[in-house]
Amino acid sequence: MQQSNIAAKRRFRLVLIKPSHYDDDGYVIRWWRAMTPSNSLAAVYGIAADCAERQVLGADVDIEIEVIDETNTRVDVPALLARFGRSNGFGCVALIGVQSNQYPRALDIARPFRAAGIAVAMGGFHVSGCLSMLDGHAVDLDACRDMGVTIFAGEAEGRLEAMLADVAAERLAPVYNYMKDLPGMEGMPVPFLPKRYIERTLGASASFDAGRGCPYQCSFCTIINVQGRKSRYRSADDIEHLVRLNWAQGIRKFFITDDNFARNKEWEATFDRLIQLREEHGIPLGLMIQVDTLCHKIPNFIEKAKRAGVNKVFIGLENINPDNLATAKKRQNKITEYRKMLLAWKKQGILTIAGYILGFPADTPETIRRDIEIIKEELPIDLLEFFCLTPLPGSEDHQTLWKNGIAMDPDLNKYDVEHVCTAHSRMTGKDWQDIYHEAWLLYYTPAHMKTLLRRAKTTGVPVGNLAKYLLTFSMTDRLEHVHPLQGGIFRLKHPSERRPELPRESLWLFWLRFGRDAFVKHMILMGAAGWLLMWQMLIAYGPGADDYRDQALAPVRDDDEEMLELLTKTTGGRAAVAHARKIAALTGLPASRS
Repeated sequence: MQQSNIAAKRRFRLVLIKPSHYDDDGYVIRWWRAMTPSNSLAAVYGIAADCAERQVLGADVDIEIEVIDETNTRVDVPALLARFGRSNGFGCVALIGVQSNQYPRALDIARPFRAAGIAVAMGGFHVSGCLSMLDGHAVDLDACRDMGVTIFAGEAEGRLEAMLADVAAERLAPVYNYMKDLPGMEGMPVPFLPKRYIERTLGASASFDAGRGCPYQCSFCTIINVQGRKSRYRSADDIEHLVRLNWAQGIRKFFITDDNFARNKEWEATFDRLIQLREEHGIPLGLMIQVDTLCHKIPNFIEKAKRAGVNKVFIGLENINPDNLATAKKRQNKITEYRKMLLAWKKQGILTIAGYILGFPADTPETIRRDIEIIKEELPIDLLEFFCLTPLPGSEDHQTLWKNGIAMDPDLNKYDVEHVCTAHSRMTGKDWQDIYHEAWLLYYTPAHMKTLLRRAKTTGVPVGNLAKYLLTFSMTDRLEHVHPLQGGIFRLKHPSERRPELPRESLWLFWLRFGRDAFVKHMILMGAAGWLLMWQMLIAYGPGADDYRDQALAPVRDDDEEMLELLTKTTGGRAAVAHARKIAALTGLPASRS
């Protein structure tokens, strides 16, 4: 009797796919080991696994979940269709966390499944941002509708099971719009992926969001219009649960994906629990977080971050010209605080990564070159990431251009913050694109990489760890023409994965070019790795390595505003200094402490 009941169970196949996007030659960007874990994929897997455990489709239906992160795993459509065929098409393909640059690829993945009658749903920032900020049709959303792909806008906690039930009952709606009903996070299923998927990313790092929402109003940002400006967060118990789940399978490193963890109202409770897990329970956590430029003003924040296991911090520096920051409504960034903030992280021996946006209104190739040199000399940043200012669908910038009928590039594949997508008042499109690629070469010069390794040694940042990142950040754009965060180890391609509108290459020519390019690139990489290893050894074991000092590492002084080009080279910089002096006069504190 028991055997007949088991045999009678139906299998609902749920395939979660995180799409990649196409490179400039039209091929899917995929690696043997990818750089960045997908938190969207982990979050939806955690919710789906909870649905399966609770048997939301009934006791007679097993939900089988398959995960594909296309940045490190090929989407083998014929094999997937065969597996769906074995379950009579009972199930769904869910395209997870689709960003605007991934939207064309996501549609291409969806097409053969819809042709076979398989249900397909798509969520992520593109569809959610467009429904939130535009008219519900703009930026190619009707392509989903025309193909019969369901649009899922908003967050899946507490909602996924209803959509799965609709798929099972063959009543899947064209749109599920939860943008005006953002769920709480406390007590919800936590992000999780089995180890076999995590091991396909560099360093076997998992990810989770401790909170969502950001109080700021940056005009280029999509997060505030998709996740809202109200802080929502997981409890310390939730965080401990997900850490223990991962530690049970040997995973101890995490990227906390909160856009600004310093504004998570439960940051201290989260850090306290992580500190307890490290210091009392022996879980050797390694964490990366993202913060704003004023986080050092929060009492104990940086000190507790160190104790909790934070060894890398990403800071949204964005620009060093206050006029540019004001244009983008990034008024919370105070350039007079940059050095204090960065030195506070360096004091704890934590590797600093900063994002820097090119293409603000005051930017020209000349000012960008000047500003990069100022950063190299005066700010103790380890890794600098460059981005093109991009009107991402879902942002205020995009909404403004769209409402005013201003031209933007129609190819969404280019909206990866690496390609120029609209006009600039002071640069041609070519000048802007060229200075983006040049910026990587300007910052990651051999001389400056040696300086960065020297700073790391004297401030307690692991020199070997920094050297590995320097190899990636200095070479990925140069060799692969993609951002380092889209990079990885050993680029993989397949001739069938070219954009449908581009011609197919002959197989022998494709594989000949692929083999040649892979050989040349890896010879160059090996040479660069050799130089970095040699510099690392000479610096780590050389005389006076712990006593290195330069302008960037110098303590903040009262006369910085007269000495540093950071504060004197732009009108906005001088205005920021004048404002700091005014505040100092009102408070009675020196300008360097106000």
